[in-house]
Amino acid sequence: MKFGLGQSAPRVEDLRLLRGGGRYTDDINAEGQAYAYLLRSPHAHARINGIDTSAARAAPGVLAVYTGADIAAAGLGDLPCFAAKVMPLKRPDGRAMFQPRRPALAGEKVAFVGDPVAFVVAETRAQARDAAELIEIDYETLAVNVVALDALAPDAPTLWEDCPDNICFRHQLGDKAATDAAITGAAHVTRLTLPMPRVAINAMEPRAAIGSYDRFEDRYTLTSGNQFPHDIRAWLSEEVLGVPESHVRIVSPDMGGSFGLRATIFPEFPLVLWAARQLGRPVKWTNERSDGMLDEQARDMTMTVELALDAAGMFTGLRVGCVAGMGAYLSNFGPLPAFGNIGGVAGVYTTPAIHAEITGVFTNTSPTGPYRGAGRPEATSAIEQAIDQAARELGIDRVELRRRNIIAPSAMPYQTPLTYHYDCGEFEANMDRALELADASGFEDRRAAAQAAGKLRGIGIINAIEQAAGMFDEGGEIRFDRQGNATILMGTHSHGQGHETVFRQLLADKLGLDFEAMRYVQGDTDLVNYGHGTGGSRVSGLGGGALAGAAVKIIDKGRLIAAHALEAPEQDIEFAEGSFTVAGTDRGITLKEVAALAFQPAMLPPGMESGLTGFATFKSPGPTFPNACHVAEVEIDPDTGVTRIVRYVAVDDVGTVMNPMLLKGQMHGGIVQGIGQILGERIELDESGQVLSGSFMDYTMPRADDVPFFEIEARSVPSPRNPLGIKGAGEAGTVGAVACLTSAILDALAPLGVRIIDMPATPERVWRAIRDASSS
Repeated sequence: MKFGLGQSAPRVEDLRLLRGGGRYTDDINAEGQAYAYLLRSPHAHARINGIDTSAARAAPGVLAVYTGADIAAAGLGDLPCFAAKVMPLKRPDGRAMFQPRRPALAGEKVAFVGDPVAFVVAETRAQARDAAELIEIDYETLAVNVVALDALAPDAPTLWEDCPDNICFRHQLGDKAATDAAITGAAHVTRLTLPMPRVAINAMEPRAAIGSYDRFEDRYTLTSGNQFPHDIRAWLSEEVLGVPESHVRIVSPDMGGSFGLRATIFPEFPLVLWAARQLGRPVKWTNERSDGMLDEQARDMTMTVELALDAAGMFTGLRVGCVAGMGAYLSNFGPLPAFGNIGGVAGVYTTPAIHAEITGVFTNTSPTGPYRGAGRPEATSAIEQAIDQAARELGIDRVELRRRNIIAPSAMPYQTPLTYHYDCGEFEANMDRALELADASGFEDRRAAAQAAGKLRGIGIINAIEQAAGMFDEGGEIRFDRQGNATILMGTHSHGQGHETVFRQLLADKLGLDFEAMRYVQGDTDLVNYGHGTGGSRVSGLGGGALAGAAVKIIDKGRLIAAHALEAPEQDIEFAEGSFTVAGTDRGITLKEVAALAFQPAMLPPGMESGLTGFATFKSPGPTFPNACHVAEVEIDPDTGVTRIVRYVAVDDVGTVMNPMLLKGQMHGGIVQGIGQILGERIELDESGQVLSGSFMDYTMPRADDVPFFEIEARSVPSPRNPLGIKGAGEAGTVGAVACLTSAILDALAPLGVRIIDMPATPERVWRAIRDASSS
């Protein structure tokens, strides 16, 4: 079987996964392992005056009970925040961003509901859980902050004594003076406030971890699904365990989704490793769904937007303010979604002056982290909702207003007034094609028909752009055996994306190999030499670039071996479709035959090392910029508030498409996650910080009958920033869907005078908005 790039090759990994061959962390058991349970705080803010673990230690099967005092005595380091290291953010007073200490187990106080306070290890999971219930903790409850905006009030309770105003950081981007002048002198200014509610990161597989320790090698092994095996090893060894990287092995097996969640050093990582060392046996911990919804959450931003326009409807300035809830602690990438992708507010438009101010705020809630899009959906929603509202206020068609201000292809590469420097794109062509596919010209007839049937119909139109593949470099390695079979070793991590398939396609294209002649390895730092993992739509462009570079090295060495074997000059050797040939002749040798020769020193050119391997890294000169136009059509029942999505169209420029079928799968999943956020998902908290939507009984997840069949089309403008021309697609569906569904719902409600609705647009919220508009 052989598939090249650009073909819809079926996913190779599905043959294993769909037949029960997947090996997720909880499927794995180590000989003699014990089981652990994390006891969590029931309070959002409380001082710990004492912990009595005596009854738990005496319970049946219990091997150990660890508390914050034990962790401190052992000298384990605090859980790190990588984002704090790479971005020197500052507070309003000029001091460095405040980063509270976060030990694996809380010692002096707890700061959110779910903060881990004790780690119980027993012979069985049930025994560990039962023993945890016997632990008695003397809590002294303290005043809480739950809402980020409220935490900024002068009289708000202080979460951390060394940070009395609760401000983690304040960061500004762009030209403030030019933006202020543009808004002051504008013919019209549109203003709106855009709250993005806190959501749970519900990967299909709950987190799990197995820790083991080899006392003879003084070496730890952590088996746990994560996005960045090599980086996790570095952070964990340096920041927490205090040992050399070579003393830690990370194994990330099959993983049931992540979406940014598994990019953090969670408390269980050092706890299972340290407990394994103390007890002399492996320790396994598996999370529960309700606990997982407390550990790390996402979004929680409120954005204020001011869009200035001149008399001709041209954008002259854009001012954005963002208050972002960090939670009680900083997760590994915690601040990044708030500021890292704020450049997306520039959109695909020629706005000459933009200024953004981002304030990170501590609250007594779970730490926030990246979740599919990680600030991109918020930025896109900000500019696109402002354009929709400006069009209504000025009486200009929404599409026409966008068309007047859109960046032309001839302007590429294009430097925006904030941080983004666009590589390439044909934004207006995307919009025209999406409107054509959605039959936008016939929408008003469909709206009238819906109105006659007692329904409200709306259409959402948005343009989206995002940055991808901008962090770090990436590595890829190819190793041939004597029979000419290749092993692909990647430092990225596939957990649903289809890497095992597309990288085979890449080598089928570059080296002429059959799929069956390739094996794929990932996730084990002892086997894979180098990598920076998966996140931010980086894998296809950076990982693909690295693997393509490794293939070039295979060809280069193979050419030397072939020239020696065929007794021909190296410059006369050509390579195509898996064979080396002497130019202008029928004399040749296959790559498989070259691989066999590579293991015979006597058959190699003098001085050449044996074996046929290629390793390469690739770093892009700058981020790539996937872009799209999404169009959605919704119908709302005013009697019930139920919103039904009747059509969804997306035209995406992701650069070169490696596998059209897998691209559509990525788009479908991303769009559904955006739909979930707009139609139902929200972490609800009461005034004391208790999570009211902590299980699927109360937390609404999108279902198959919530979505229509999607119409997805790719319009590729290859990026010049990597060898394959890839821009990336992992975040694209969510980035567009959040803004597009909001646009469609507000368009349906606009005839009633509804300008804004607090998301998610649940039936109750929509019904109340309709009722309030009707009564006024």
